[in-house]
Amino acid sequence: MNTHNNELPMFSLKNKVAVITGGASGIGLAMAKRFIKSGANVVIADLADKNNEAESIGAKFYKVDVSDENSVISLLKFASEYLGPIDIIANNAGVCPEFRALNEATQQDYEFAFKVNTLGVAFGLKHGPDYMNNGGSIINTSSLSGKMGVFGLGAYCTSKFSVIGLTQTAAVELGDRHIRVNAICPASVNTPMAHDNDQSQLEMEKIMIPLGRIAEPEEIASLAHFLAADDCAFINGQAINVCGGMTAGIGPKLWEKLAGSSGDNS
Repeated sequence: MNTHNNELPMFSLKNKVAVITGGASGIGLAMAKRFIKSGANVVIADLADKNNEAESIGAKFYKVDVSDENSVISLLKFASEYLGPIDIIANNAGVCPEFRALNEATQQDYEFAFKVNTLGVAFGLKHGPDYMNNGGSIINTSSLSGKMGVFGLGAYCTSKFSVIGLTQTAAVELGDRHIRVNAICPASVNTPMAHDNDQSQLEMEKIMIPLGRIAEPEEIASLAHFLAADDCAFINGQAINVCGGMTAGIGPKLWEKLAGSSGDNS
């Protein structure tokens, strides 16, 4: 049921309480800034201690390890006790193991990815609703790599595919409370994590993406804002690509690259 107050501006988050994991940098920080600008009261949660940075944008900080179930519960308790019942949860914290083909990936690669990317979302979905108002919104950060395989990213892809499964299951289970659960699936985004690994992937994506560039964190945050607002009360259980057209088909730059490679080998 749409509870949006028609007297408020469109997509207003006025007086909403939002919790954002992985909120100290990148996509999470962009979400926090945008939510605050739209009127929300925000708790930034991160493993890195960023209390000063949170205060500088008008947010509250809480240190959390999303791979630890009790740490996630403590975060949710803190947010609800400090600001009141939660309206928006962004399960955004994520990590990416080193690039390794499947025959080279280690058990530690899978454990590292799953503990943060998958369990962090699972714990947020398990306990978050206990601290939420009915009619709220949960936004999970998956990835375009959660919808398609990528060479060298088997552990990461599998963890992000799991996020979509969790999203859809939660959307079904929480529907009677009108809590919407959706996932955002970006291609590479200009964040510190994107620059931690092999830069050839980013160059490849610039060729594959018709818009010729990777996304900025603010562009992902804009979709999160859209999904968080009461205006979008009938969008539920979706995994939405933010890929600059990468999944639409082969653009001219990629076509030229493929044609050139073919010509070189002829």
